[in-house]
Amino acid sequence: MIDVYYWPTPNGHKVTIFLEETGLEYRVLPVDIRSGEQFAPKFLKFSPNNKMPAIIDHDGPGGKPISIFESGAILLYLAEKTGELMPSEIRARYEVIQWLMFQMASVGPMFGQRGHFMRAAPEKIPYAIERYTNEARQAVRAPLIARRGPGSSCSRAGVARRTRFRLQSCARFRRASGGKKPRPQLRRAVRWDQKPTEIRNALPARLVTAAVPNNGATKILVEPVMVCG
Repeated sequence: MIDVYYWPTPNGHKVTIFLEETGLEYRVLPVDIRSGEQFAPKFLKFSPNNKMPAIIDHDGPGGKPISIFESGAILLYLAEKTGELMPSEIRARYEVIQWLMFQMASVGPMFGQRGHFMRAAPEKIPYAIERYTNEARQAVRAPLIARRGPGSSCSRAGVARRTRFRLQSCARFRRASGGKKPRPQLRRAVRWDQKPTEIRNALPARLVTAAVPNNGATKILVEPVMVCG
């Protein structure tokens, strides 16, 4: 059994999506970051940087429990534990690792800073908003360049549109992905209505409503939208 110390953020989703994809048994233990539960001494014992997600694998190496913090480290550990979603061939392996590092260093922080200065900062700072908007656009542009080549037509306007996606219905997701339905594992990993009550109650009403199945059209969180490969 793997305990996942979780709150519904993109970093939290990384871990639950991996666990759903590989079928590992886990349970979600909410860490309410709005009320400061990440600063609790019990949590700091295995996540000293007071950040979630963190995990405790009770069946770790040698059959002994192991705790891991930082979402990237958790993903690498789970990949080694399961032997899935990580190639064994050295070139392919480091292609995966470099994109994981890219996500951790560029996508998450740049989108996070952009969101902070646009929505949470006590005063609007145009320089900060412009800086992190440009960094977020570059974070979306990079996988497109890698996929299509540096000479491809990837306009700034097109990249900007991609950064504005938030909640999408299954129908819109299918159009964006060439008719494919969201994988069941992805729906389970991010669907609010399957998370503990503490998490559902903490969400804005519009997100809870959007996430609950309605006439067969489940809505999922896609933030940011990054399609590579």
